Amino acid sequence: MTRKLSLGVVQCALSDDIAANIEKIEGMIRKAAEKGARIVLTPELIQGRYFCATQDEAHFARAYPTAEHPAVIALQKLAQEWDVVLPVSIFERDHSCYYNSVVIIDAGGAILGTYRKSHIPDGPGYQEKFYFRPGDTGFKAWDTKYGKIGVGICWDQWFPECARSMMLQGAEILLYPTAIGSEPHNAALDTASRWQLAQRGHAVCNVVPVAAANRIGVEGGQTFYGSSFICDQTGNLVAQLDRTTEGVLVHEFDLDKIRAERAAWGFFRDRRIDFYQP
Repeated sequence: MTRKLSLGVVQCALSDDIAANIEKIEGMIRKAAEKGARIVLTPELIQGRYFCATQDEAHFARAYPTAEHPAVIALQKLAQEWDVVLPVSIFERDHSCYYNSVVIIDAGGAILGTYRKSHIPDGPGYQEKFYFRPGDTGFKAWDTKYGKIGVGICWDQWFPECARSMMLQGAEILLYPTAIGSEPHNAALDTASRWQLAQRGHAVCNVVPVAAANRIGVEGGQTFYGSSFICDQTGNLVAQLDRTTEGVLVHEFDLDKIRAERAAWGFFRDRRIDFYQP
């Protein structure tokens, strides 16, 4: 008997009404679950608009301790109701420290733990270093009810070391909640294609399915380009959304078949870690 995993991805616009955002996200997770999804990925920082375009100390009030975060509390109940795994991206406050974090909620509602974003960008429109301390958790793979998942956050998705580290811990699928779009300093720069290609490269070089969930819409003049997708272990797109439409993707994978294929390709057999130290 093979292990099958049905993966869901949510793409949506988000406002500064946290209650409305949670209600919208809940509804879209339900749609994915109704289509059979057992793990559902939602975008980065689902509680509100992407506030990191500028530096404003007032935005620190958006952060919550993990156990008190309204999105975590609500989605724990949903994970219990629908028996789904939900990686939830939040602005986390831990005493005097602030992080861009993902809380891993297992099917049934139990919190498995938290991953804190390791790579923090700092550039026009993405001034995250003002708000977030670099993560101190290290890269992680999580044993959920339906399989072992690795979860990075947005800028992490550009770094092959992040993907490989999660794979070396046994991840069977790689997930990236995201908030990415236009570049305020250069209107002609469109990163959507290379954004997808970088992650599809992780799929190819690790023989693993990869999914990314992005937001859409215009926030403070910044346009988020959606293009959320699921690709298979060969890097081929098996499901994707456009730049402007809210929606849900669902695709089923055979994890045992992919594991055998990964072994046959020999990427992990032929690594030369004795040469990698420099």
